[in-house]
Amino acid sequence: MNKFQFLVALTASFGGLLFGYEVGVMNVVLVMDAFRIFFKFHSWNGNALDENGKETTDKAKMMYRKLEEAGNKATLEGIITSSFVLGALCGALMATYLGEKYGRQRTIMIGACIFTCGAVIQGLSARSWVMIAIGRLITGLSIGCNGVLCPTYISEVAPAKIRGTLSSCYQLMTTFGIIVAAIINSIVWYYTNSSPAGLGVTRSDIWAEVANFEWRFALLFQVVPGLGLAILMSFLPKSPRWLCSKDRDEEAVEVLAKLNATSTSDELVQSELKAIQEDVAATRAAGSSSFGELFSPVIRRRTFITFLMQLFQQWTGINVIMYYQSQIYDEIGFSKFMSTVVLPIINNFVNFVSTFPGMWGIERLGRKTLLVVGSLMMMVFHVSTWACSTQTNNGKVWQYLAVASVFLFVFSFAWTWGPVPWVYQAEVFPLRVRVKGSAVGTVSNFLNNWIIAFVGPALMKAWSTKTFLLFAAACLLAWVYSQFYVIECKGLSIDEMDAKMAGKA
Repeated sequence: MNKFQFLVALTASFGGLLFGYEVGVMNVVLVMDAFRIFFKFHSWNGNALDENGKETTDKAKMMYRKLEEAGNKATLEGIITSSFVLGALCGALMATYLGEKYGRQRTIMIGACIFTCGAVIQGLSARSWVMIAIGRLITGLSIGCNGVLCPTYISEVAPAKIRGTLSSCYQLMTTFGIIVAAIINSIVWYYTNSSPAGLGVTRSDIWAEVANFEWRFALLFQVVPGLGLAILMSFLPKSPRWLCSKDRDEEAVEVLAKLNATSTSDELVQSELKAIQEDVAATRAAGSSSFGELFSPVIRRRTFITFLMQLFQQWTGINVIMYYQSQIYDEIGFSKFMSTVVLPIINNFVNFVSTFPGMWGIERLGRKTLLVVGSLMMMVFHVSTWACSTQTNNGKVWQYLAVASVFLFVFSFAWTWGPVPWVYQAEVFPLRVRVKGSAVGTVSNFLNNWIIAFVGPALMKAWSTKTFLLFAAACLLAWVYSQFYVIECKGLSIDEMDAKMAGKA
């Protein structure tokens, strides 16, 4: 592993940073007063709350606006949040064509530019949920492309023995993006939502806008990582496997030499080139690939494993927590400041730090072991979150125990089910169907993510913290799937993996 290989993998994994920022920013934006009033989730007649969230008429104690929830709030919130994931679903399908025609590197650049356009539309949105939903759908197109191609690109430039570790950089940057969004936008929320002008003054129009800087800034800031990724990717090489598949072997050998910090005549470079050429030749001999091939006797088991792995990843409930965590903490009984600033930052930091054990364990413990252990841990902490939340009226200690269970769930997810599905889908398929196979996994991820994002607000409104029991049941099913159906592929080359999977198709 040399510095250039690491730089290539790190830069490509910045696609995860875009995903993470988009997830993290919405948790805070959804609880910004100006956003809620602008899109008519809530109205405000001028009444105020104190720092503990209790209504007050004492001007010395007034701290926050007292908003009144509209009847369609849960539906509109679900539509705006989930439109991003619907776009990601479409983007994953686009990546299959673009990745094969234009290459992994160039398509990631295109995706970053699409993300930037979507961010501008969101930040400049008119007073209609339709425009911001379209903007989020467009940014989702980018995330769908990058979700397929970034891990694939990394796996094709990384040495086999550390392929899993480097591929999990995508998940690491996703968690980093979430914590960056939480810190930046929590600071913005605090300075714009604490002691705002007009508290205690009766408003003639309860739907009248207030200053919208806070949420427009939060959404427009996405332009920075979007342009950054596009620029950085322009300096990276094309995938040597893709170059060989396009009969550009001379370019491929130069890339391999650069990745290995040696000359084109080096034995290691020639050996890797020969292996890639043989793989490409075998692929051509078998004819062009189709999605139907993913369900052939040799491939179908890994297709079903990949699809179900991404399905269960979403039904662990991770994105209900990441999208709506401030509202969950508020439901448990914490103050606005704790729910919006302190606890999300702590939780997102736990999510980020916990990714590092996964990068270590994914090669030493194996993919399957992490899935089995993680599903059991998540199930336990979901149940404990629900149990503690039912006792919050008996003292603050139960509130802190409930939120501690949420943090422990996030820890359990971040080092197991967070990175493993992305690493697994990027490495189990042979070259001829690799992009299509990875797309199936990513489509499964975003399809189920969309369902979760859309129904999440309604579930929390109807079931409150009982929703955690639903996710605990899903984690139990995920354990059964991991224990009895998943095939371990730790440390295997692509050829060895083909042999192992073919024997268990």
